[in-house]
Amino acid sequence: MSNLTKIAIFGSTGSIGKSSLEVIAHYPDKFEVTYLSTNQNIELLTEQAKKFKPKGVIVCDDKSFQTLKNSNLLSCKVLPIEGLIEAAQSDEVDVVIAAMVGFAGLESSLEAVKNKKRIALANKETLVVAGHLITKLAKENNAIIVPIDSEHSAIYQCLLGEKRENISKIILTASGGPFLNRPLSEFKNITIAEALKHPNWKMGNKITIDSATLMNKGLEVIEAHWLFGVNKESIDVLIHPQSIVHSMVEFKDGSVKAQLGIPDMKLPIQYALSYPDRLDYNFAKMDFEKYNTLTFFKPDLNKFKCLDLAYKSLNYGGTYPVALNAANEVAVKMFLNNNLSFNDIPELIEKALEKNNFSAEPNLEEIIECDRVTREFCSNFV
Repeated sequence: MSNLTKIAIFGSTGSIGKSSLEVIAHYPDKFEVTYLSTNQNIELLTEQAKKFKPKGVIVCDDKSFQTLKNSNLLSCKVLPIEGLIEAAQSDEVDVVIAAMVGFAGLESSLEAVKNKKRIALANKETLVVAGHLITKLAKENNAIIVPIDSEHSAIYQCLLGEKRENISKIILTASGGPFLNRPLSEFKNITIAEALKHPNWKMGNKITIDSATLMNKGLEVIEAHWLFGVNKESIDVLIHPQSIVHSMVEFKDGSVKAQLGIPDMKLPIQYALSYPDRLDYNFAKMDFEKYNTLTFFKPDLNKFKCLDLAYKSLNYGGTYPVALNAANEVAVKMFLNNNLSFNDIPELIEKALEKNNFSAEPNLEEIIECDRVTREFCSNFV
């Protein structure tokens, strides 16, 4: 019987998925890939499958699934989107790396939690839209959720051995993105190419735009609320342009713990896979002589309105974070397709929140319906 940790990667062709496979490749005596998934990138998925030899691959886009299925390029199972549920239920999976982009990752993450899998969570939207459901399920099923987000991984590590009642404040750090020093009056002229040039991190397009608007940090505020059981008044955001301090925890005695490291997602990914152990890290490490200046300051909520909208959505609760997330996904897509200006992203999101049909404790069906209605409203908005 194999002692290898069996891993399914939902979203293996994205930036987190690719980094995860880099980490896994360094530890063939520790980890085994059993399922991989993509939406449409079947060319890269095929390369990954030939290298890592999983039990099955999952293609969520139906046309791409049919293409790969009919190609006979792979000897493993080729499954449609329903394969995510199959993998989440499989005895051939110990850990699910939830790295799908956006709302699409929700149902498979819920299913994995129901089946007592460890969730290495990169899909923050899962907790944003259904935090009350997934945390309840995790508790009922003794499922461990270890965050991959660098900020939440940092907090998770800072809280090891600590009592939650001793937390005074969680401090999420943000690079400030590419427009930290650009005046708000110039936001209307921001181009797609400019918005995709993050100063510190190399990520997928959607999260890169979210980082430019600071919506990414807003989603992380909501995620931290559910992951660590703290209220919004105890979650602060600080701009930290160097991206070395990944986040901090202040305790009631005034002590502060911080987790530091270079901006590379492979470190939190490796920690999530090896937890509660630590493995030798085979990639670049901190050089304090190089990173010898660390600065921090408050974000401008007038300039970065998306962060303010996220705080308000957390305060309202219920379906507001669902509407926030859905509107943001549509707005970002419209911006990337040249159908919306950069400074109109928060304006569209705010209009969608005003139209939200509020439910205080939505079930899964209500969450899906709120997501659908919000997307429809935003897509039709001129």
